[in-house]
Amino acid sequence: MAASIRLRRLAAVAAVAGGAYFTVLGNPPIAASDRGTALANVKQRIADPSAAVPSRAVQESALIGSSASNPLDVLVIGGGATGCGVALDAVTRGLRVGLVEREDFASGTSSRSTKLIHGGVRYLEKAVFNLDYGQLKLVFHALEERKQVIENAPHLCNALPCMTPCFSWFEAVYYWMGLKMYDLVAGRHLLHLSRYYSAQESVELFPTLARKGKDRSLKGTVVYYDGQMNDSRLNVALACTAALAGAAVVNHAEVISFLRDDGTGRIIGARIRNNLSEPFLSNEFDTYAKVVVNAAGPFCDSVRWMADKEAKQMISPSSGVHIVLPDYYSPEGMGLIVPKTKDGRVVFMLPWLGRTVAGTTDSNTSITMLPEPHEDEIEFILDAISDYLNVKVRRTDVLSAWSGIRPLAVDPRAKSTESISRDHVVCEDLPGLVTITGGKWTTYRSYQLFTYSINSSMAEDAVDLAIKSGKLNSASKCVTYDLQLIGADGWDPASFTILAQQYKRMKTSYGGKVVPGAMDTAAAKHLSHGYGIFAERVAAIAQNENLGKRLAHGYPILEAEVAYCARHEYCESAVDFIARRSRLAFLDTDAARRAVPRVIEILASEHQWDKSRQKQELQKAQEFLETFKSSRNAQFHDGKHK
Repeated sequence: MAASIRLRRLAAVAAVAGGAYFTVLGNPPIAASDRGTALANVKQRIADPSAAVPSRAVQESALIGSSASNPLDVLVIGGGATGCGVALDAVTRGLRVGLVEREDFASGTSSRSTKLIHGGVRYLEKAVFNLDYGQLKLVFHALEERKQVIENAPHLCNALPCMTPCFSWFEAVYYWMGLKMYDLVAGRHLLHLSRYYSAQESVELFPTLARKGKDRSLKGTVVYYDGQMNDSRLNVALACTAALAGAAVVNHAEVISFLRDDGTGRIIGARIRNNLSEPFLSNEFDTYAKVVVNAAGPFCDSVRWMADKEAKQMISPSSGVHIVLPDYYSPEGMGLIVPKTKDGRVVFMLPWLGRTVAGTTDSNTSITMLPEPHEDEIEFILDAISDYLNVKVRRTDVLSAWSGIRPLAVDPRAKSTESISRDHVVCEDLPGLVTITGGKWTTYRSYQLFTYSINSSMAEDAVDLAIKSGKLNSASKCVTYDLQLIGADGWDPASFTILAQQYKRMKTSYGGKVVPGAMDTAAAKHLSHGYGIFAERVAAIAQNENLGKRLAHGYPILEAEVAYCARHEYCESAVDFIARRSRLAFLDTDAARRAVPRVIEILASEHQWDKSRQKQELQKAQEFLETFKSSRNAQFHDGKHK
């Protein structure tokens, strides 16, 4: 049975290999007169409620179909926010684009962020006190991008009020004036006006906020607005949007070497390994491209050293640890941000997907595939937030804790990296290989913070530099400014009511009997905000295929989502689902562990896995979850917060 399934899959790949290349990538160069029509067609495909991304087999065949005489325009290495943003930018300019990611979309830094789309309030402070116009321009740009990211994916992003406590009247005046200036700089990109609240009003808005602390009392708070997102689902939406626009995006595909022109030495493509291939199938292939863009995040130096062992290091990795606590630590719809704690660090608590995320740390680290938080970092966060809360802060309340590696970019010309470490760098230090690294989620779309090349020429962004390097025939300048992502067109906050009114959650009981259940408000809102206008597709699977049961007690994540993500979002493993398609691993590690067997069962049905593959998936999921330090798998018995 398993052999016949494998042969059918092999036949399917062979069948699409001939024609898929032209289906996905074979658009001819676009004439100037047709550019507007081509862009309109792309937007129409993305907005189509019946749209479906090409299968992974079709996408892989498109990459295989390239050749030295008929290469892609751009091959992107890395499926994080930056890589998927570059792929979407390039394909909407009329270029022929491929993207490969060694693991899964957002498997690295992009799923382990603070979940904020911030405009750079700290940069504004630097701009004022250092009279630094460069920092001010950065704030202008970040504020504009913040508003646009929210508008381009409103189902995945929202404005979030953030409360800053003031324990002296000087702090109250200082923060009020600074945040009013933040409003002023935002101009027409303002989310909502900031305002001051008295101490009494503040504790009514944030009941767990402490009014009194060590030798201090709360004078009031200043509330301002920044953006918040579901980071990995936003990343997946970028990948799927790029796929709908015509890019060939393939996860679990690893670059193992570069292809070079024998005469000039220029990089003209890459040797790629398909990490999901069946054992008896050839799992390596060549993909040719006029330009390769290295957007591998913390691993971008590894990619560069693959091409040139003498390349100078660009990454200074930093570890950022976050913890997740129960919802009662923060009220729904109000965050708490302390710009400067007693030891000078920033600490925050934010409501996120029905729980509270708190952080963060900023410390040197080594680069690894699965970074783990250290217990002292978790204790630091607990200790920091306990100074501002009237609730007992306990280590046993930690539902999940994770570490992410920030790929801080180093400019080799700078005497000090401190002032530029949060900016990004774009360079072509090898012919045919453009590298982009650093930066932040807010400005993934438009890379205009800081760029350099070894020839000291300034580049506007990664795609512009790729076009210049490969002498590519681009149809236009960047057009993604107001390009809504998949699931966004036609969505509004009340869309969940359609799900609640028109769909049932059909569930299979332990006895095998199918039992109807209501599509309750929590489940309907969860689907609407996770999938936008495609939430009805998920609800239909829950109703028509008896997959309406919740995967984990206390969470609105449905079994139907596993099937939908396997069919329409390139979900190829159990970890893909629990970590990036849903956020269960990040929200509650123990709940994710209990859900894994059912996730594997559904994925096995969708992908025709045999028993051996299912066993392998279970082992990988368990190993992955061991790197998330909930109270269950942590050594905290001697810690302060028991």
